[in-house]
Amino acid sequence: MSSKFPKKEKLKSETHIRRLFKEGKSISSYPLKLIYLPVNGTSDVKIKCGVTVSKRNFKSAVNRNRIKRLLRESYRLNKDKKFNNIEGSFAFLFLYLGKEMPRYEDVERHMKVILKQFLIKISNEDSVK
Repeated sequence: MSSKFPKKEKLKSETHIRRLFKEGKSISSYPLKLIYLPVNGTSDVKIKCGVTVSKRNFKSAVNRNRIKRLLRESYRLNKDKKFNNIEGSFAFLFLYLGKEMPRYEDVERHMKVILKQFLIKISNEDSVK
């Protein structure tokens, strides 16, 4: 199964992004942070995802873009393994909090940790309801 990151899975809605920062819950595995929010999904996509890197920590756009590429690639390769049978729709925003240029191996390791923590948190919330 080829794993892709198509346009319809990208988080671009300004209202969703604002709601994420205002109402979203977060999970951290330094240097990554995931902010997520359940959304009323009318589309066929279960998760809309965005990535961001602080301009304060990385002045050069080239470096910010490289880190964002690493984040998107790591998410793309791990999403199918984790979200095969997830219930509901979510908006995700991955933030890179570190101050130094990461290696892909480190990004992927922390991405796996965050996604696993997210699934555990969601299953716990579902069992409480």
